[in-house]
Amino acid sequence: MTSNVAKMTPLSIDDNWRRWIAENLMLDNSPESLFDALIANGADPNQARHELAAALASPYLHGAQRMRNRLAKRDWILDCRRKLNRIHPDDAHIPRRHQLDSETFLREHYIASRPVIITGMLEDWPARTKWNLRYFHQQFGEREVEVQFGRDSDARYEINGAQHKRKMRFSEYLDLVAMTESSNDFYMTANNGSQNQQALRELWQDIGPLNEYLNPQAPEKGFFWLGPKGTRTPFHHDLTNNFMAQLIGRKRVLLIPACETPYMYNTTHCYSDVDAASINRQMFPLFDQVQVLECVLEPGELLFLPIGCWHYVEALDKSVTMSFVNFRWDNDFSSIYHTYHDV
Repeated sequence: MTSNVAKMTPLSIDDNWRRWIAENLMLDNSPESLFDALIANGADPNQARHELAAALASPYLHGAQRMRNRLAKRDWILDCRRKLNRIHPDDAHIPRRHQLDSETFLREHYIASRPVIITGMLEDWPARTKWNLRYFHQQFGEREVEVQFGRDSDARYEINGAQHKRKMRFSEYLDLVAMTESSNDFYMTANNGSQNQQALRELWQDIGPLNEYLNPQAPEKGFFWLGPKGTRTPFHHDLTNNFMAQLIGRKRVLLIPACETPYMYNTTHCYSDVDAASINRQMFPLFDQVQVLECVLEPGELLFLPIGCWHYVEALDKSVTMSFVNFRWDNDFSSIYHTYHDV
């Protein structure tokens, strides 16, 4: 009698599977559970036992285990910081401080890496009264700008940002924003900064000084963000301290302290695998343990994002934001950052 049951193709344990074995042993998964997983995927039992025994006996794995122990010590220090962050109820939200003076900002937020929303600092900026879609259209509509486009078709749209750059007339982009109720498919972001700062250079004249916090002599003059309701920036951390100055519309921001990094599923550069717009808690169970701070940034408010602080940003309205990194104090942290590759 001929069986109608399809036979499973035997699994060949190649280097990809060997890396999988090593990584899971380093994560303290038992050899027995790995053996069962290999068998379930079609591996020959004798080969599975041989590969597991070879991995367990490997001096390379023993060396990696010592390195892992060193990293665990650093994670312990981060876990201590995580516990301290939860002691005082004030640390569970982002404070709003009106016209915060320079010395207090430096001492209580910049050095301490604590986020803060600063109010009352942007009221004299011409941009607060002049800027709107009609003004942009009338003054700069014929300029060529660069936009992130086709984001909806790519789950890794931010990581692959260079592939989504498109040049178009500013008027064409503004019309698209005006007629769109909600979308994340197109967005003018800091990744388009070089092109757009030149194309829209007069806009920078409408930005007032923030001499209490920023160095006006620094070459970085800020980044221009414009998009419809629904634009999103996925969970990531910056390589500098950062200011977000909200000029038009509101943005919802989720912030997670840098010490939560071991729980952020950070496998590529400065990005998290967790999709904040639709969190898969079965796939990312450790995320339930992180401390998430949330705020809605209103027009005229300034949000300080500390170095390494994870954040997700979603526009609740058609919005315009400026971001700045030219602080008066040392903000060069990218030169000591060496993990642009997969981690």
